[in-house]
Amino acid sequence: MTIRRNLLLATSIITLTVSVSAFAQSTPVIPGSETPGVTDPNHPRVNEVDKRLENQDKRIDKGLANGTISPAQAQRDQARDAKIQGEAVADEAKNGGHLTKKEQRQLNRQENRNSKDIKRQHAHGVKREKAAAAQ
Repeated sequence: MTIRRNLLLATSIITLTVSVSAFAQSTPVIPGSETPGVTDPNHPRVNEVDKRLENQDKRIDKGLANGTISPAQAQRDQARDAKIQGEAVADEAKNGGHLTKKEQRQLNRQENRNSKDIKRQHAHGVKREKAAAAQ
């Protein structure tokens, strides 16, 4: 039963990752455009938010690979990141491909919370491994 559940969670995580990637790529990109709904990849606030989400995704994958976070934790963290990405895309669409400073602060706060959760999960996973190795 546990193997079946883990397989289901891993499948869900992969599906979520693919759908987030497809969602991010579905937004049309025209550099320098002020058309609503178009993302400007050269805007520094957009780049910062996107880079942070990318780094958090790598941390989640690393935690899954080394066993410090469970598939359920990874799925929850990736769902949070997908929500943040969706908010960023919606905010960019309202502002001609840019993020306002207020929107950037809000997205950064959400990313900070998720980042702390990922860090806490990694730390607890390492402690569990050390305790298991000591026995």
